[in-house]
Parts: sequence; structure tokens; C-alpha cells
Amino acid sequence: MELFKNTNFDFLGKKWPFIILSLVVTAAGMVSLAVHHGPRYGIDFTGGANIWLRFNHEPPVDQIRKALSDKIRGEISVQQITGTQQVIVGTQIADEKELNQRRQTIEDTLLSTFGAGGGKLDLNNSSAEQLANRLREPLLTAGVALSEQDLQDLSRRIEQFRASKGGILNSLDELSQVQGVTPQILEAIRKECSLGPFTILSAEMVGPKVGAELRRQAVLATLYALGGMLVYIAFRFEWIYGAAAVIACFHDTIITIGLFSIFNKEITLTVVAALLTLVGYSMNDTIVVFDRIRENLKLLRREKLENVINISVNQTLSRTVLTSGLTLLTALSLFIFGGQVLNGFSFALVMGIIFGTYSSVFIASPILLLWQNLIERRKAGSGLRAAPAAPAREMAARKPAAR
Repeated sequence: MELFKNTNFDFLGKKWPFIILSLVVTAAGMVSLAVHHGPRYGIDFTGGANIWLRFNHEPPVDQIRKALSDKIRGEISVQQITGTQQVIVGTQIADEKELNQRRQTIEDTLLSTFGAGGGKLDLNNSSAEQLANRLREPLLTAGVALSEQDLQDLSRRIEQFRASKGGILNSLDELSQVQGVTPQILEAIRKECSLGPFTILSAEMVGPKVGAELRRQAVLATLYALGGMLVYIAFRFEWIYGAAAVIACFHDTIITIGLFSIFNKEITLTVVAALLTLVGYSMNDTIVVFDRIRENLKLLRREKLENVINISVNQTLSRTVLTSGLTLLTALSLFIFGGQVLNGFSFALVMGIIFGTYSSVFIASPILLLWQNLIERRKAGSGLRAAPAAPAREMAARKPAAR
């Protein structure tokens, strides 16, 4: 399928607006990073605790933040997941010893502030074992004959039923649907238990030492990827091709990280995965254009390099629009409908695809042209007369086409 046929757009003639745009966005990102003292790392890299809560009504985000700020020193992050009744509570930690203590403090504070109270067991935030211990004596007093194994099994079924309801119950009457819950047992549960307005869905913790090591490995992974691609392209093409492609990829990565700082988004392990994905995507797009340039250098020996680049970009235009456009639609779908968990990942992909696509044309290709012009000026300065685009043609002649 070919969307565009026989196009003749002067891409290199329009390169300066895009180059200026890149410089402006890059400068804005660098300023933002300087103001914020670097990227805003998630707990994957800084160390800390994230606790996921679910409420049975609209979460009182400000009240949660105030309650935790009174109990916990340092920065507290309270973020509602868009379109849901879920909240992520995050906090950084200073050392490994604080880790479990900080988590327990968060849970105790939330339970004391929003829990059921009244001395009853909060069924939305209790384990099967806690429920069994609470019901053992009342059931005996009520004359309900249950063996210890039956009591444990009943408590586990209630816990599983709560999980099937999204982790939170709105009414104790819902327990009548649980196998083995008789009216007598339900009455005992009503006397001993109540329902808090929230439940703790999960908690994830990362120590600061592990976070620092993950941050170092993420940086090394990105640099190794760029270095490996530079070596490969230099071997298959010529070193200037590799340098231009790596500079374009570096351009895409720096701009994306800068945009994360401008929009105050966290950089997590999933974002690093997205950055590595866009590095490979941008590199592949650049190589397709470069390979067509090298093929045309052999076929169009009398053309100037600038014309050859424009012809090559026009010839690959349909492929670029189809692949980049469809990938962008997928990434946009993730960004719009993927929720808070995938927000950073999809944002990195969207920005990376946009900037990666035009960097292949307006960043990488002009670098080839700039290098060619520098060579011609040096030869002109030394009194040598060179055919137009001769060095580039020599590059194309020496290496077989990469597929």
C-alpha cells in the first residue's frame, strides 16, 4: 500500500523550523531539569513505598494527604487514578530500616482516620486469620457449631468473596451470598465487624540502595543500546551514518526526558522500557532512510547529495507515514485509555514517536549533508577539485546495502 506517489517535497529546504523547534524544546527541558534538580524519579529509582487504596466513594485526596503529612515527615504523594475510586499513596524513605516502619505508619494512619472504628473489626482491611480469631468466641456463644477447620475455610471464602468484589464490600448483607454463611453467622459478623470506606489493595516497596542501583543500570542500558547501534551502523554503513543516527536518537531521548520534567511526570522502570523502545524505533526509521540514500547515491551519480536525500525521503514517505502513524495511534490509545499505571509509558511512546519520526528526516539527514559540505570546503580550501557528493558515493560503493 502506498499513500503518496511521486512526491517531490523539499524536506531539507524546510529543515530549519524543525531544528529550531528541537533547540527550543531541548532548552526548555534542560531549564526544567535544572529547576527541579534533575528528573522526577519514581520509587523504582529513589526507594520508597507505594500503597494502592480503593474507596467505596470519591476518594478524599486532600484529607488523606493532610492525615499522612501530620504523621510522616518528608514528601507525601497522594494521587487519584483518573476515572476510578483508587488512590496511590507514595512516600520516600531515607534508609532500609525505615521501609517497613513507614508502610505500617501509613496503614495505621489511614485505618485510624478512615477505618470503621467503634472497636469492631474492619472487614475491608482484615485477613482471613484475623476474621477467624474475631469470630471464634462469638460463634461459640451463639451456639454455632463450627470446627476449627470449618471456621478457617469460612474466613477464607469471605476473603475471596471480598476480592471478587474488587477488594471492598459496601454492605455486610452481601456476605449472605457466601457459601456457609447462615443467618446466625451473619448476625455474629454484624456484631463483631463493620466496613471501613476503603481497602488497601496492595503495597510495593523498594529500598534506596536497590533504587540507586536500578537508576544506574537504566542509564547504562540506554548508553549501551546507543553505543551498540553506533558500532553496528558504522560497520554496515560508514561511521558518519552511525554518528548521525545516534545523535538523532540521543535528541529524541533528551527531548522526551525534558518533557517528563516539564509536565512533572515520574520516570519509572516502565518509562525506561519505553525510552529503550523509542530508541530502537527511531533508529530503525533512520536506517530505512539512510539505506535508501545509499542506494540512490549509486543510481543518481550526477545529483547533488541534498537532492539525493530529498528524493530518498520522498520515496520512503509512505512507509514512514504508515508505520509511524499506526504506531502513534496505538500509543495514543494507551495514553488516553490505559489509565494511570500506563500513563508514563504511553506518554514516552507518544512523544518518542513524534520526535523520532521527524528527527530521521530533519536531524539525521542534515548531519550527513553538513558533513559532506565540510569535506567539500576542506578540499576547496586545499585547492583540490572534488566531484559533488564524491565522499558519500565512495561510502555507498564500498559497502553492500543493508537489508
